[in-house]
Amino acid sequence: MPGTARLVRLGASALLVGLAAVPAPAAARQLPDTYVVSRSPGVLPEGISISRDGTMYVSSDGTGTLYRGNVRDPRLRPFRVAGIEDRPSTLGVHTDVTGRVFSVGGAELTVHDRHGRLLASRSAQDGPLGASDLNDLVITRDAVYVTDWANPVVHRAEIHGGVLGPLLPWLDIRSAFPQFPAQYWLLNGIVADEEGTTLLVASNGTEAVWRVDVATRETALLDLGGESFGADGMLLRGRTLYAVLNYGAPSGVYIAELDKGLRAGSVTHRITGEPFDLPTTLARHGCRLYVVNSQNDEPPGKPPYTVSAIHDPICERSENR
Repeated sequence: MPGTARLVRLGASALLVGLAAVPAPAAARQLPDTYVVSRSPGVLPEGISISRDGTMYVSSDGTGTLYRGNVRDPRLRPFRVAGIEDRPSTLGVHTDVTGRVFSVGGAELTVHDRHGRLLASRSAQDGPLGASDLNDLVITRDAVYVTDWANPVVHRAEIHGGVLGPLLPWLDIRSAFPQFPAQYWLLNGIVADEEGTTLLVASNGTEAVWRVDVATRETALLDLGGESFGADGMLLRGRTLYAVLNYGAPSGVYIAELDKGLRAGSVTHRITGEPFDLPTTLARHGCRLYVVNSQNDEPPGKPPYTVSAIHDPICERSENR
């Protein structure tokens, strides 16, 4: 994309008060600004997760490969894992507090340990529109919730005693907006609050984020003041929602502050332009946001395939309080 990264911070009157990315603290400047996932053709990176120790995992939509690196090293390498050799595409990837690596591709959810050993593999059932195409996932204390790009369905696998149960259809989200065509929901990112009682589910098709009460499965539109918000990947930290948009709005990172019940909020920052190249999702480590540049708008793209690191403007606000 032409131009430089633009950080827009919005007040209550939605006036522009900043255009340049906030400078990173001295310690963060020692870390790379760009991470090379791969220089091999056709990788098309998609998902990202960073564990507490800085280990970074990135998935490939183009080949299904998982890549691993560290925030201190600008280069990632293939992560040799068992059981996904025939998976043509891997999308969502996340780690839990024990370091296990959860990923989805096609109709399959897999779990690996940090050495690449396969711990579990679960297949999703077909949905109302046909075969599942799993997109993203979130891990809570007692379950894994997975979105389905091909069906308006959220799947759930219970976690009991560290053991993953079967992956079952849990929510048909059409009930929240019955008049909307089923094939166009296009479910994408999914996040949960710290207690695991509330989910936020992104829908590219409706250009909105939907709030789901886990106990009742009641689903309602997240009110962002009428703004179109068809997020791809998302990250929830307290009441701060970080989202990557690449459809219906300029591509980049959008940050919204939500109310206590995660029912409504407003967009406070928009960061668009370079260094992004059709970003799909993001992870956070320290005071930095790590954004995947998919190049999926022009497959197979052009190597190298990268992750861009930018300063998290919310950290600056917290530090100045």
